[in-house]
Amino acid sequence: MSVKILMVCLGNICRSPLAEGILASKLPKDKFIVDSAGTGAWHSGNQPDARSIAVAKKHQLDISTQRARLFKVEDFETFDYIYVMDKSNFRDVIRLAKNDEQKEKVEIILNELYPDENVDVPDPYYGIDNGFEMVFQMLDEACEIIASKLKANHG
Repeated sequence: MSVKILMVCLGNICRSPLAEGILASKLPKDKFIVDSAGTGAWHSGNQPDARSIAVAKKHQLDISTQRARLFKVEDFETFDYIYVMDKSNFRDVIRLAKNDEQKEKVEIILNELYPDENVDVPDPYYGIDNGFEMVFQMLDEACEIIASKLKANHG
């Protein structure tokens, strides 16, 4: 049985698609499934932001086939690990949890780099030109740690 990991951001077009693509590239596909979702439904069904697709492509990752979707309560049952991009996403996801077991699945992704500091991955949507590259580097570093832990625990 595969271990399932979900990446969550606000609209599921910038940060979480990158996190999905990055982590999936670091894990064996026969043992792990990585997906992403958003806490808002504005972009449901859409491809990731063109700038996310471009920065992923620059790093030899193709995320263009991903489609945005809304995080749903059933995701707590489906996924073993849920990584959110910021404190706002954390609150939105935790609010939907039915019990402590579900809440324990949710972690702010940069806590992998900065334990218990709850550092946000900045949303690059309205940001500076190199914002997507900056976000890619942050997520790549965090996903490297996550992939190592997952392979050690489930490999």
